Amino acid sequence: MTKKAVCLISGGLDSAVTAFTAKKQEYDIYALSFRYGQRHTKELSCAKKISKAVGAKDHIILPIDLQKFGGSSLLSSSTQKITNHPVKDIGKRIPSTYVPARNTIFLSFALAYAETINADAIFIGVNAVDYSAYPDCRPDYIKMFQQLAHLATRQGVEGKTVRIKAPLLHLTKAEIVKKGVRLNVPFSQTWSCYRGEATACGRCDSCLLRLKGFQEANMKDPLPYALK
Repeated sequence: MTKKAVCLISGGLDSAVTAFTAKKQEYDIYALSFRYGQRHTKELSCAKKISKAVGAKDHIILPIDLQKFGGSSLLSSSTQKITNHPVKDIGKRIPSTYVPARNTIFLSFALAYAETINADAIFIGVNAVDYSAYPDCRPDYIKMFQQLAHLATRQGVEGKTVRIKAPLLHLTKAEIVKKGVRLNVPFSQTWSCYRGEATACGRCDSCLLRLKGFQEANMKDPLPYALK
């Protein structure tokens, strides 16, 4: 019987590797991305490319306006400045780029979508090793959302709980890069930079973590950078 999975695809490196992991595990992929009021939509154009490359059966880009709440420098309405940190300091405190409850919101929509299509799993590219200290990227968070998926859905009540899969959760960024290479992930079609300019900045926390991963994996990032 064909297995179905909803894959949260942001357009970034981690979500791309996660989607290709689902493909390797022989799931039919139903991609889900969000236009939530982020500073730029360049990542969404990359999400479309990754969705196509992974052979998704469908790709929904859902509009939700988190700008109404604010609370993050990643939102286009924010007057907060995106603060850069040295690599050694990334992950020590929750940064201004944290979007309140974002993964909970995204997973809730993914859970509704999964129930609608009778999917077996939801794949999310969260990582708790080389990351920016976001509280909704921790193993305990994924564990608790799995409990919610079991308790709060018809599928769970009827004995077919949607599994929340986070295959990158315990990997370093270098290990994620190596995994992506093995899976033939088109890294040139991904976007990690917090800024949506023509070239990745090479200075924001996301760029620095990505570059660190490629460097430690002894591989070259195919993306050009304004500054390294």
